[in-house]
Amino acid sequence: MTEASNENKEIGATSEFVTVHIDGQLFGLPIEQVEDVFMPDAITEVPLSNPQVAGVLNLRGRIVTAIDMRKRLGLPPRSDGGTPMAVGIEHQQESYGLIIDRVGEVLRLGRRTFEKNPANLDVRWSSISAGVHRLDGQLLVLLDVERILDITGEKSNAA
Repeated sequence: MTEASNENKEIGATSEFVTVHIDGQLFGLPIEQVEDVFMPDAITEVPLSNPQVAGVLNLRGRIVTAIDMRKRLGLPPRSDGGTPMAVGIEHQQESYGLIIDRVGEVLRLGRRTFEKNPANLDVRWSSISAGVHRLDGQLLVLLDVERILDITGEKSNAA
C-alpha cells in the first residue's frame, strides 16, 4: 500500500466530536448527534420528574427536555456561579438539552486513540460512555446519547 493510500485510510477512519466540560472532565459527543449549542434561558421544572431532568425549556418554539448532566453523573451542583451551557440533541424524535458547564472545541480523532472503557473508569462515567480517547495528558470520555437518556425507572445518581 502506498503512503498516500495509508493517509486516505487514516482520514476515513476519523470521527469528529463536540467536546464539553463537566466538573473539569472532558467529554465528547459525536458531531452528527449535536443539533445545537446554546445558553439555556428559563427552565421550567416538571413536577414528579426524575431528579436528573432539570425541566423543560423553549428553544425557538420547540419544547426541549433539559437533562442536568451534573446530576446524571452524580456530581455536586456548580459552585462557581458561571453560566451553564447546553448541547441540543434529538433522540427518537424528541428534543433534549444536555446542561453542561461549558462547551469546548470540535476535535477530529482517529481510531488509533480510541479505547473501550478502562476497567478503572468511574462507574458513573462508564454507565453513559461509549469508550474513551487518550489525548495528550487528558482523557476524552465519549458520551453515549442513548445511555444518557435512559433515565426512566433508574434511581437517581444525585449526590
